[in-house]
Amino acid sequence: MTVAPAVTASPLTNLPGAHFHMFTQLLGKPVCIETASHQLGKLGDLAFELKEPYPEVVGLYLEFGWGKPTQFIPWSAVTGHDEAAIFVKAPESGPYPPFQDQPGWMLIEQHLLGRTILDLDGRRVEVVNDVQILEAKGRLLLIHVDTSLNGLLRRWGLRKAKWFREQFISWKVVQPLSVEDAVANDRVTLSVTRSELKELPGEDLADALEELRGPEQEALFAALDSEKAAETLVEAEPRAQRQLVGFLLAMRYEKTEWKERGRKILAELSIPQLATLCGALPHDDVNELLSLLEGDVELRLRRILASGEPKAADLISSDFITVSPTDHVGDVLATIRRSAREPRAVSYLYTVTSEDSRLDGVVDLRALVLAADSMPVGDLSVSPPVAAEAEATQQDLAETFSRYHFRMLPVIDGENHILGVIRYDDIMGGRDARSRERSA
Repeated sequence: MTVAPAVTASPLTNLPGAHFHMFTQLLGKPVCIETASHQLGKLGDLAFELKEPYPEVVGLYLEFGWGKPTQFIPWSAVTGHDEAAIFVKAPESGPYPPFQDQPGWMLIEQHLLGRTILDLDGRRVEVVNDVQILEAKGRLLLIHVDTSLNGLLRRWGLRKAKWFREQFISWKVVQPLSVEDAVANDRVTLSVTRSELKELPGEDLADALEELRGPEQEALFAALDSEKAAETLVEAEPRAQRQLVGFLLAMRYEKTEWKERGRKILAELSIPQLATLCGALPHDDVNELLSLLEGDVELRLRRILASGEPKAADLISSDFITVSPTDHVGDVLATIRRSAREPRAVSYLYTVTSEDSRLDGVVDLRALVLAADSMPVGDLSVSPPVAAEAEATQQDLAETFSRYHFRMLPVIDGENHILGVIRYDDIMGGRDARSRERSA
């Protein structure tokens, strides 16, 4: 059985009094009962329980060699530690019991260090040489694995070695196999399979990608389908967006299929999302990205980038549904089901007049689903609907969304014809909005 930690942020990393430790700097440290003069042995390993979102320490493993039995000291018996030693309570009677492995437990030295990390396609990436541990509120959590050579040097006795830059991979995207499999196969894999990736929220995948570098980041992004890759790209911070777009643009020269893959990913993005993405990219990358877009989308996006002040008409999507007020609910629902449209396209339906196709009203999909099949759609519509004019600015749109909280707005011309729609997330959503909320 494998255990895949969830891709979620740690709630402890910003706590006052939190400290980071490298396992190899704890390895071999004296374990003493109450005072440094009463040494029980030396730390041979740390036992962690595999749990979400991060493995948590359960105890100290002491190995004495020469045929002597091991001892296991539960973490609850640890009273503190300093540079010289780890201090524990005296056992209630006799020595501490021998270590007995439990389901879901992992020993760092025995089951993780030295294991090969594989990417999602089973290719070798790096070797685990150390792990970084977070200490907070009396708990120890395993949060990163380190693939740099520093950990290996520390295991050789160079305790303060830091000759190379640490290469951390977040535990969020690493999972050990079961203890038995880890010992037998000598490997560790990225924590999410291709089938599981589609089920993870884009913001969680973006958080994971931001903590990775180079091959690990590219391996995870390459495993996403076009829709999930686009969602993750939108949710990523600007720095990660630049890295991922750079990866896509570089790959298109090496592999023909990646040019088409880039097109498919970008086709999943709305015009406002593309404009925001371009704003995070270097000028040369923007031009290369634009070359991957379809004709009309490229022209509209160039117009937006040139103007610096896009209007509502530049940002619209044509993915919406109009019906006649006289259409019956049952017929409309049947048509929607046959159309296989994306759910976001049918948040609302817009009624238009049969004479000149002017926007007449708006119907919430929830009201439509609950109505009788024989009811005319016009009886459910709200009229006149709130709409944005073609010349409205992004600030105008943001103010309208803030006031009414609609999931999308119709955009109309001077004669009240519907030109397209703009969705709430395209104007109000994304990582920039979340960053503002965090700093507020």
